[in-house]
Order: sequence, then C-alpha cells, then structure tokens
Amino acid sequence: MQPCDRLTAKEIQVAMLVWEGQTNREIASVVGTTEQVIKNYLRNTFDKLGVWSRLELALYVAAHGGALWRTPAASPPPAAQSIADAPPRQQTADRERPHDKDDQRTSRVPYKAKVSPRLISA
Repeated sequence: MQPCDRLTAKEIQVAMLVWEGQTNREIASVVGTTEQVIKNYLRNTFDKLGVWSRLELALYVAAHGGALWRTPAASPPPAAQSIADAPPRQQTADRERPHDKDDQRTSRVPYKAKVSPRLISA
C-alpha cells in the first residue's frame, strides 16, 4: 500500500490544490470550509506522506503523476506502440544539410553573481 492510498478524498483534494499553487484561504473557499480545517488536512497529509512542507507536498504530487495523481491506479496505462506498428520516420531538412559554421546561435555566457562591494568588505 502506497502512503498516498491512506489519504482521504478531502486530503487528496487539498493536496492537489496545493500542487496547483493555491493558498490556504483559496483552498478553503473551494472546499467550502475554514482555513483552520485546511491546516488540519495539511498536517494530516504531511504526516501520512512523510513530508514537512507545502513545497515537499507539491513535489510529491508532481513526482507521482501531477494532475493524474488522484485518478485510480486500477486503470492501466495505454499500451506502448510496438516498433513494427510505428509509422516510418521522415528525414527533416536539418538532417539532410550540415550546419554552417556561421550559424547564428547564441553562445552561453557563464553566470556571474553580482555581489555588492559592501558585502565583500564586511
């Protein structure tokens, strides 16, 4: 049994709304309850999933399917297409011609941190 299988329907709904980036106040208005009840749902969800913060909860949901996280696992994923059934690949113009040396691509510049001179002298 996965840890997320122990969540109630409301805890799953709240976790999905956290993953979408909503605040406790916004979640409370969607669910139709108070912010304190949402905090209770979150605390219970944190305990069940073993996470410590809203960010970790959002990352957990994202790592376990994101928008598809709340769908039941009983439905199997679509079958993978076999290589024999795949349509033949077409060559693109990029593969047919070599790239010119005078290509107009931008080169990457290494990141330089901008630190205030006051912080360096301190």
